[in-house]
Amino acid sequence: MHILVVEDEPTLAQQVAEALTGSGYAVDIAANGQDGHYLGEAESFDAVVLDLGLPLMDGITVLRKWRNAGRSMPVLILTARDNWHEKVAGIDAGADDYLTKPFHMEELLARLRALLRRAAGHASPDLRCGSVVLDTRNARVTVNGRALALTSHEFRVLAYLMHHQNSVISRATLTEHIYAQDFDRDSNTIEVFIARLRKKLPEGLIVTVRGLGYRLVSP
Repeated sequence: MHILVVEDEPTLAQQVAEALTGSGYAVDIAANGQDGHYLGEAESFDAVVLDLGLPLMDGITVLRKWRNAGRSMPVLILTARDNWHEKVAGIDAGADDYLTKPFHMEELLARLRALLRRAAGHASPDLRCGSVVLDTRNARVTVNGRALALTSHEFRVLAYLMHHQNSVISRATLTEHIYAQDFDRDSNTIEVFIARLRKKLPEGLIVTVRGLGYRLVSP
């Protein structure tokens, strides 16, 4: 899953990015509203963490521009303490949730997980596909109760497929959602990750749809 962090305070932006990366996400950072707006329109993100007090273009304007352009990714806004006007304006502009600074990183991660689940139509923090269970809280996958050893990219591919079960996902889409912007993106490596996952998962779970992509089939 691919997350955009738009935050002008370098230390906080890096802390959030490290926490997200440690939880299995691919992360891009924008340090001002203009760059954040551009990335949000140019790239496919699964969710955005958006500070409202940004230089060059404020967060409310960024969010409104995204929504007016039809960008529907979940957005978690960061607001100043006790500034309820900002919170209301953010929600009215199209935000899905808000968090007041300062905040605990675990709460930010929990709120993002909830946004990602809801966007994909899942209510439980445990995503299930037959005997495969993905625990979104701990970035852990089990098969028949036994932990599965996955590389970071294998986990991202499986997590995206688990969030979008029974949908056909193209290689290009998987590439957009498992790599950060500055990573050398090669859609051919998706075939390698899929092949590895097939060896580790129950047979027949990942189906190739010729000419279109892959589908995680729920038994």
